[in-house]
Amino acid sequence: MTTREQAAALDARDPLAPLRELFTLPPGVIYLDGNSLGALPKATPARIARAVEQEWGQGLIASWNNAGWIDLPRRLGDRLAPWIGARAGEVLVADSTSVNLYKVLHAALQLQQGKRKIVVSERSNFPTDNYIAQSVVRSHGGELILADSPEDIPPLLDERCAVLMLTHVNYRSGRMHDMPLLTRWAHQAGALAVWDLAHSAGAVPLDLLGAAADFAIGCGYKYLNGGPGAPSFVWMHPRHEGQVWQPLTGWLGHAAPFEFSPEYRPAAGIQQYQCGTPAVLAMTGLDSALDVFDEAAKLGGMGALRAKSLALTEAFIAEIDARVPTAWVATPREAALRGSQVSVALPSDIDSYAVMQALISRGVIGDFRAGTPALLRFGFTPLYTRFVDVVDAVSVLADVLATEAWRTPEFQRRSAVT
Repeated sequence: MTTREQAAALDARDPLAPLRELFTLPPGVIYLDGNSLGALPKATPARIARAVEQEWGQGLIASWNNAGWIDLPRRLGDRLAPWIGARAGEVLVADSTSVNLYKVLHAALQLQQGKRKIVVSERSNFPTDNYIAQSVVRSHGGELILADSPEDIPPLLDERCAVLMLTHVNYRSGRMHDMPLLTRWAHQAGALAVWDLAHSAGAVPLDLLGAAADFAIGCGYKYLNGGPGAPSFVWMHPRHEGQVWQPLTGWLGHAAPFEFSPEYRPAAGIQQYQCGTPAVLAMTGLDSALDVFDEAAKLGGMGALRAKSLALTEAFIAEIDARVPTAWVATPREAALRGSQVSVALPSDIDSYAVMQALISRGVIGDFRAGTPALLRFGFTPLYTRFVDVVDAVSVLADVLATEAWRTPEFQRRSAVT
């Protein structure tokens, strides 16, 4: 068990500590939900205000050219590319994760030319991914097959499998898949690999090109801190360029959108995966958030972020073991299998939702996910989470359970968002 003084000493020696000062974090709050919504970078409000007041308010429509609005999807993609193991010109920021997944799943099934129609995923995958996959396979006359555990995936990669679709870090358990290995197994079976990086980008090392993945998508509002509803990103391996069209053939995916041709002609490369007009204000928030990663690059980049993430999650697991012995840590203890969150299950006679509400009332913000088992999720964003946050959060959790504070009626009422 770590004392608070020991944790403070670790924070004092943390080479990434200056990055915390780049964020707005309310006093008295321990924020451990960056795996759902990243904290606000301090520079973002002024940057968005400039986009509203000057670029929109004064520049008006000329800002599509003069402020570079039209180039935002590609420019942000180029900024993000090194953090996901891609190259400039290969990543596009546009739309939502659900929309981008729809695009790439259609493209992947088209690449199979109707010879294979089965998509394999996990039953515990984030529901929107499986919902989108259900829609796509119906339109192709195929089937979605769901593995009940990671160990059940390899046998499903057979001659019928068209696409392996996985979230790199599972949203419930925080378990991280071996992307290169599973991608290789999929390819050996003649299938393509589609990866959702929503719980990975900005928190764990990624190498899409090195893994030889086929497609990837991910969101901008979790560890990337782009703000609520920040746009998603999409990546396609260059080997697939020009072979298929993505299904949402909008005007900005056209080779010459301002030619206003009545016939669609797809743009080259990843540009084809843009559909409609960029959400400029949302993209401006993400653009500002990526400035923080420029600063992180100067302090060791993803290697330093991953090292701190593992140290934080290891410390949290150790504190749970020592102070909350009735809890079960649902996240893998092996570092190579763990993302940047820890999920905790409590005995079935304890209302885990109410426990999380009690924690939030005391300034410890994580979140709750229903299911079997119900889980308390705690995300550790190495850009701003401290070791004292780990010790203090577990101390509050232990007290909430020991005093049964969670039984207070106000904590039993369910909100729309959990």
